[in-house]
Amino acid sequence: MAARIPPPARASKGCVAGGQRAAGRNPRAAGTFQLVVLFCALALTGCERPAPPSPRLFELLPPNSTGITFANNLPEKPDFNILNYLYYYNGGGVAVGDIDGDGLQDLYFTANLGPNKLYRNKGNYQFEDITDKAGVADSVGWKAGVTMADVNGDGRVDIYVSGIEYLTMHGRNVLYINNGNGTFTDRTREYGLEHSGYSTQAVFFDYDGDGDLDMYLLDNSTHTQRAIESQAQRGANTARTGDHLFRNDGNHFTDVTEAAGIRDGVDGYGLGVVASDLNGDGCPDLYVANDFQGDDYLWMNNCDGTFSDALAKAIGHTSRFSMGVDAADFNNDGQPDIISLDMLPEREDILKTSAGAETFDLYNRRLEAGYHPQFAHNALQLNRGKGKFSEIGYLAGVSATDWSWSALFADLDNDGKKDLFITNGIYRRPNDMDYITYVGNEAVQAALAQGVNEKNVSLLQKMPQVALPNYAYRNDGNLTFTNMAEAWGLAQPGFSNGAAYVDLNNTGVMDLVVNNINAPASIYRNDARRVNGNSWLTVVLRGSGSNTAGIGAKVIVKDGGSTQLLEQEPTRGFLSSVEPRLHFGLGQSKKIDSLIVIWPDRRFQILTNVSVNRALVLSQSDASGKYAYPPPPGSPSRAAAATAPVGFFADVSAKLGVNFKHEENTFFDYNREPLMPHLLSTEGPALAVADVNATGFSRPAPNPRYLQTALPRTSTRPSLMRMEMDIPISSS
Repeated sequence: MAARIPPPARASKGCVAGGQRAAGRNPRAAGTFQLVVLFCALALTGCERPAPPSPRLFELLPPNSTGITFANNLPEKPDFNILNYLYYYNGGGVAVGDIDGDGLQDLYFTANLGPNKLYRNKGNYQFEDITDKAGVADSVGWKAGVTMADVNGDGRVDIYVSGIEYLTMHGRNVLYINNGNGTFTDRTREYGLEHSGYSTQAVFFDYDGDGDLDMYLLDNSTHTQRAIESQAQRGANTARTGDHLFRNDGNHFTDVTEAAGIRDGVDGYGLGVVASDLNGDGCPDLYVANDFQGDDYLWMNNCDGTFSDALAKAIGHTSRFSMGVDAADFNNDGQPDIISLDMLPEREDILKTSAGAETFDLYNRRLEAGYHPQFAHNALQLNRGKGKFSEIGYLAGVSATDWSWSALFADLDNDGKKDLFITNGIYRRPNDMDYITYVGNEAVQAALAQGVNEKNVSLLQKMPQVALPNYAYRNDGNLTFTNMAEAWGLAQPGFSNGAAYVDLNNTGVMDLVVNNINAPASIYRNDARRVNGNSWLTVVLRGSGSNTAGIGAKVIVKDGGSTQLLEQEPTRGFLSSVEPRLHFGLGQSKKIDSLIVIWPDRRFQILTNVSVNRALVLSQSDASGKYAYPPPPGSPSRAAAATAPVGFFADVSAKLGVNFKHEENTFFDYNREPLMPHLLSTEGPALAVADVNATGFSRPAPNPRYLQTALPRTSTRPSLMRMEMDIPISSS
């Protein structure tokens, strides 16, 4: 039997009291008293129990508990692998939707090889595999993204799967129409959506405002990575590799890509797409994330059936190898922001052993070829209004998440601020510099001269394999984020790709579903209500006409001086679509001041004093009026309404005859000092003001001078160039 330990408080009291008595009787005992007190304090410290760990926000549920045993298994075979198909390890997606109308969200997973899987939600995080019964396995060829939407407007959720037709993989795009009895029918050809090529993902949205769902089809390419193509070739649409826009003409889709102004050439390696009203004019726009040298696209909807690429005007620079993308108002200012993911490592060892994206010379060559500035890190574009964005990825602390795929903004802890979930990891790292050196060996190159075969397929296994945890960034509310993956229970290492957020048990929290490579899919149960007790509201939209889910609608919640905006656009992230119910975290609020829903046809409705912690169903048939959106930036109506600001300065350059223009010379600072953090030679010309002819500033100066310093292209030494100009100056 273990010895009984006396209560710490009693032991402490006895030690201190005895020591005090000894010290009182004999001052020389003071030192002994201090030692006794120290001994007792150490004893108490040893007896104290460690503080219990704070409860985690998420719990990873095992497959034998949920019944979801799907895994995206990718064998390393000679006929199809990462050496002959660059996107072999991009992974699969997941789509969310209530296919049987029972109020529970069901799940569909895509497998790159082998059958896809459809799981019916039975409640309490229990699922049933109904793939064979439903007839939606789609086991032919290579599959990529998936989205769920009511394509034909009959009130039932349909499924659209994107496929790749390349080499020995004869994948195809498939539209599964929901029959309403637990089965689906392939009606792709009938609906005009049978596309053969390199499809990544489809997004259904009402771009022309006619009340039904159109489709933007995102394609990638197999064009050589580093080839700098002419502007003409880049802008020419191609049947197999270019993106396509299909207009819904009554359950039959018409390709209107050219007529709508959509251009996508052979360098459009499309990996992510999201629809959002980015300029606040009531018409859904598109952001397309392109891998490699191809520019991302910011397709602004002109509200007349056409689009214009506004990337160069709106965004200063983008991510370099853009992959997953999301658009949401993360700072609660009423304007959707954008994030596109890249592959900048956070770990120093991976960063130092990974091949760089490009040289500075190549970067300049791309700019000269007409490409937009791109940098290899996650790009968080803060919407500043008036058609302008500021990239703040480094400021926000979300720039480096390694080889990243899905980006999802969602309020994971129900505190009223949208957090950011990012999946990452690639099963084999082809850019590892040791591996590049190894395969560059003459013997290895000779072995690969005839392609990959049974004898040399083992070379694939020389690529490093580094399992990484996903990222879960808590929104700190000041344009910055903190990675809480470990604290929230989301830091299991692996190779994750497509993901979705969904309230699987209708409890008012966002669970997470992740598609992994060579591992079971991850089902994370969110325990936020038990952990922090924050309030929430779920908004279910019932659209009228063929747009039964109200795709494109906006819901604005105002409470206690804060404003939250959510858009009904389920396709987002990477290869996936999230649940179509809108979720608001509300912190400690007990009631919402007001809720505004703006439907795609601009009818709207306003509710006040809305109770929380419930699901609220809103119908478009109850809306009325016409919501007045402000005109877009640059429009004549906006210009006419603008009032010239009254300031202290006025531009009088033309009046004074000042027409000087600085011409920057070409100088490559990095060739002289490669470790410089930024260019110093492009900071602009110097300006000095002085009364050089001693006439005084209050009197006319008939012959003032300009001096411009310049560095001639052929010179390595600074020199001066003198320019003279008479400037009439009126005295005051």
